[in-house]
Amino acid sequence: MTADRVSAYVLLEDGARFDGDAVGAPGPVTGEVVFTTGMSGYQESMSDPSFARQLITFTYPHIGNYGVSEAGMESDRIHARAAIMRAAVNQADAPAADQGWLDWLRDNGIPGIDGVDTRALVRHIREAGAMRGGVFPGEMSEGEAHERIDAEPSMVGRDLAREVTIPEPLVFEGEGDGPRIAALDTGIKHSIVRNFTSRGATLELYPCTTGAQALLDSDADGIFLVHGPGDPAALDYIVDTVRELIGRKPVFGICLGHQLLSRAVGLETFKLPFGHRGANHPVKDLRTDRIAITSQNHGFAVRGEPGTRLQSDFGEAELTHVNLYDGTVEGLRLLDVPAGCVQYHPEAGPGPNDSLALFDDYLRELAHA
Repeated sequence: MTADRVSAYVLLEDGARFDGDAVGAPGPVTGEVVFTTGMSGYQESMSDPSFARQLITFTYPHIGNYGVSEAGMESDRIHARAAIMRAAVNQADAPAADQGWLDWLRDNGIPGIDGVDTRALVRHIREAGAMRGGVFPGEMSEGEAHERIDAEPSMVGRDLAREVTIPEPLVFEGEGDGPRIAALDTGIKHSIVRNFTSRGATLELYPCTTGAQALLDSDADGIFLVHGPGDPAALDYIVDTVRELIGRKPVFGICLGHQLLSRAVGLETFKLPFGHRGANHPVKDLRTDRIAITSQNHGFAVRGEPGTRLQSDFGEAELTHVNLYDGTVEGLRLLDVPAGCVQYHPEAGPGPNDSLALFDDYLRELAHA
């Protein structure tokens, strides 16, 4: 521990402890402790609404190498509760950097911990599952830390969409005369907005509590279901809205939107042991046998057998994609009405660009609707 740092530790609800040095803002802080395998994009991850109420363990050892910048923000604020790292870097001398990484965490009131054996921590989470935990100052007793962890609600059954959604509708004008798309904001990212507006589409963003009739009254050409945090099983009010929209407007969803659309057609969702978070997840499209390396950030999944077809209230549906790591469902397509979704993040912020064409496919679908 260097002279200008003080001790801190990560404590999980099962009693596992991992020591390090306090960086960023002072703790303590609690939430669900998860890990992401991305080799870059640390600022994007911290500002991604899907990480709300979570403490991010970065598996890549050096975090902060290129500082932070306004262009790296995926929302208007940091949503993750803490950063857990092996070797943090605070330099701000990269060409695009506005500030050092650790200075940015401190100025935004976000605790961090450095010098952690993140390999051991991640191996523990992979074996025991993602769970509640916290980052605590070294002088705090484990007894008090456990009390704080016990007071943290479980992610299961938790509606976080209401915490991250916008209070009033927003309109993002496209760079052209493309279609108008209405989206329920359950935690949208700036890179999603850019992917639509740069293609000429106008994105009209509504609070997640907006009802189906208000969206239909907007006379948008299509409906977009975005990603976001929390348990999709706690969002039945949005599922009811989606059910009213299917068949009346073309619907496209990603991540949480995939889970909500899947629930709307009668499928169930469940909590994954440790989630999918990173930029290296191989997903196979069972219709074409093509494999894409995808960016993902979710802790819940759709229950089903990829490749099967099922009957729904909206006609026949097909489970189109499979995660090649664990065999979970990664895509759904309704065959009788224009609606479909994928579990991964085609906007690649951060991540590979393999799936950016999904935005083009959706816009083409709107043009022919």
